[in-house]
Amino acid sequence: MRITLLGTGCPSVHPRRYGASQLIEGGGAKVLVDCGNGCTQRLVQAGHSPASLDALLVTHLHSDHLVDLWQVVVAGWHAGRPQPLRLFGPAPVLAHARTLREAWNEERAQRMAFEQRPNADALDIELVEIVAGQTVEIRALTVRAVEVDHRPVVPALGFVFEAEGRKLVLSGDTRPAPALVAAAADCDLLVHEVFAHHAFPAIEGVRSAATVEAVTSYHTLSTDVGGIAEAARAKALLLTHIVPPDADPATLLADARASYAGPVVVGEDLMSVDVANGTVHWQGMVATLGATAGR
Repeated sequence: MRITLLGTGCPSVHPRRYGASQLIEGGGAKVLVDCGNGCTQRLVQAGHSPASLDALLVTHLHSDHLVDLWQVVVAGWHAGRPQPLRLFGPAPVLAHARTLREAWNEERAQRMAFEQRPNADALDIELVEIVAGQTVEIRALTVRAVEVDHRPVVPALGFVFEAEGRKLVLSGDTRPAPALVAAAADCDLLVHEVFAHHAFPAIEGVRSAATVEAVTSYHTLSTDVGGIAEAARAKALLLTHIVPPDADPATLLADARASYAGPVVVGEDLMSVDVANGTVHWQGMVATLGATAGR
């Protein structure tokens, strides 16, 4: 099983960190999780066709996690996907997808009539609701939804992926959530969002003290994320959805390491981790997560 971080950023636009998105490969399946801005470009950069996706999972209804939804649909259609894109998500995400599809109906009909591509069905979405506690099989990849805590956004989901004897857990957006810790127990890799609160001051005209307090309240602090991995006995921790996107990676690493004894990686766009052999790949570099005593 492998994860590739297509976008490690947040709503703030940043050239280094595109919108939240990751590709999971395992059990013969390719699954996109979230589709933040630029995810299709990153997918192609990582060497994958948009037509090769077996499914799209969306964690919750926030723009930075699904703003490129229709682009994913159109890109797959252009690349020759033979069937509609299958989208798994909570009910509010599906309602948004229906509205989005309707908004593009006129343009979609015109494209299909004029371009006469043979895969007209691909310019559509198959919507499948998924709720906390539910398990789905995508080829030989098992996916279980976990309720996380991103209130006032409800529901918000994390996902547990299992294939080939490995377990990968993706937090989605959340403050520390006991259900996620339980679901991540003894996982091979915990992929968790992180909020660098020390790098997010109030700025006049941009964000008030109330803004800082609100954003802080529904994310996981960099000083708390290591403790979550430690409580879950995760074999390794990969940080993503980095808020703010220009937070210092060395500080994030130090914060996480203060309460977690295992390997920590601060994610970057187009970084991938092979969960089976514990290797990290990025820009031609290959590193090992190594072994941690007692894990």
